[in-house]
Amino acid sequence: MNTQTKHSLMLMLCAFIWGTAFVAQSAGSGMGAYSFLAGRSWLAVLVLLPTVRAFDALHRRHGAAYGWPKAPADRRLLLTAGLCCGTLLFAASAAQQIGITLNPSTAKAGFLTAMYVVLVPVFGLFLGRRGSARLWLSMVIAVGGLYLLCMKNGFGGIEASDWILLSCAVLFSFQIMTVDHFSPQVDGVRLSLLQFFVVAVESTAAALLFENPTLAEFGANWLPLAYCGVMSSGVAYTLQILGQRDVNPAIASLIMCLESVFSALGGWLLLHQSLSMREVFGCTLIFAAVVLAQLPVEDWLKCRSASRK
Repeated sequence: MNTQTKHSLMLMLCAFIWGTAFVAQSAGSGMGAYSFLAGRSWLAVLVLLPTVRAFDALHRRHGAAYGWPKAPADRRLLLTAGLCCGTLLFAASAAQQIGITLNPSTAKAGFLTAMYVVLVPVFGLFLGRRGSARLWLSMVIAVGGLYLLCMKNGFGGIEASDWILLSCAVLFSFQIMTVDHFSPQVDGVRLSLLQFFVVAVESTAAALLFENPTLAEFGANWLPLAYCGVMSSGVAYTLQILGQRDVNPAIASLIMCLESVFSALGGWLLLHQSLSMREVFGCTLIFAAVVLAQLPVEDWLKCRSASRK
C-alpha cells in the first residue's frame, strides 16, 4: 500500500467519525454553541497531550527525529500553523454549531457544510491549482449525490441558519487549504494539539463573553461532548492533518464529504432508520465521485503510450 493510499484511508476514517458526530452535535444543541465548542476542544487537548508523547516514543524507537522544534524558525512556523489552522477551525466550527442550534436539521447542516467539496477547488484556482476535467466532473457528481441524500424535501426556503452554514463551508474550505499548506512542513500531531488549544482558548473567551456556561449544562451534555471532543476533534482532525500530507486538497475535500454518506449509513445500521431509493442513489453517486477522482487515469495513459512505443 503506497503512501497516498494510506493517507486517503486516513481521510475516509476521518469522514466516518465526522459523519457520526453530526448526531452528537445535534444532541448537544441545547447548550450554547461556544460553550459546546469549548468543552469538546479542551477534551481534544487532553486527548492529544498523551498522543504527542506516544508519537514521540514511536519516533524515538525508530531512530527518527522527535520533540518540539529546537530552531527558532521551526518553532515560529509551528506556532503560526497552529494559530492559523486553529482560528479558522474555531470560526468554522462555531458557525456550524450556531447553525445547528438555530435549526437542528442534521440533513441540511450536512449538505450545506459539505459544500466545501466545491469551494476548495474553486478557491484553489486563485492559488494556481488547475483541476482536471475528471476532478470537476467528480465534484458535480458529488454535489448531486449530496443533494439527493440530504435534501429530501428541497430547501424549504432559505433561512438565517442556512447562510451561517454556508459561511461555515467557506471557512472549512480555507481551513482545508491552510492544513494543506502547513502539514508537510510541521509535525502533524503537534499541529493538531496547538490547533485545538487555540480553538479551546478562543471558544472559551467567546462563551464567557456571549453566553452563561454552567457546570450543570456541561454535565447534562457530557455524552455528546465526550464523543465530539475525543473522536471528532481529538482523533478525526489529527487524521485530517496527517492524511492531507500527500493528497491534493480538492481530492481530500471530496473524500471528507463522505461524512454525509457515513452519517446516513450509521443511522440505518445503528438506529434502524430506513434509507429510501433516493438516499441510496445519493450515497452511490458520492462514492462514485470519490472513486472517479482517484482513478489513476493519467498513469494508465502513460503506460499505454509507453507500451506502444
